[in-house]
Amino acid sequence: MNTPSRLLLKSLPPPPTSPGIAEPAPASCGGGAAKGVAEGVPTAVRPDPQAGDGRYPIAWLTITAPRGATPTATSICECGRDLFAAGHRRVLALIEDHARHRDICPLRIAEERIAS
Repeated sequence: MNTPSRLLLKSLPPPPTSPGIAEPAPASCGGGAAKGVAEGVPTAVRPDPQAGDGRYPIAWLTITAPRGATPTATSICECGRDLFAAGHRRVLALIEDHARHRDICPLRIAEERIAS
């Protein structure tokens, strides 16, 4: 009786004998829309709807007030301001100070002069 020397598994390709270079994908033939694109859907690139108008944030006020814990606040500005407050009264005072800083910040004043 003859016994097979090796059982073949589910049609696996034979292992490569030498390293090869990856081949580029074949070019798709035919024109038209890409597969999966619905008809009537515009494929042209549109401008970013969130594109800015040239303005960007200069100062940030971050307030954290978890229930039952001490509230905290941080006031940061690109002009170098970096203040922190903890406690109800100090946080309220920092909020007022941050609002006042908006009127006297040298970066903001310079931007308003340029925009005028």
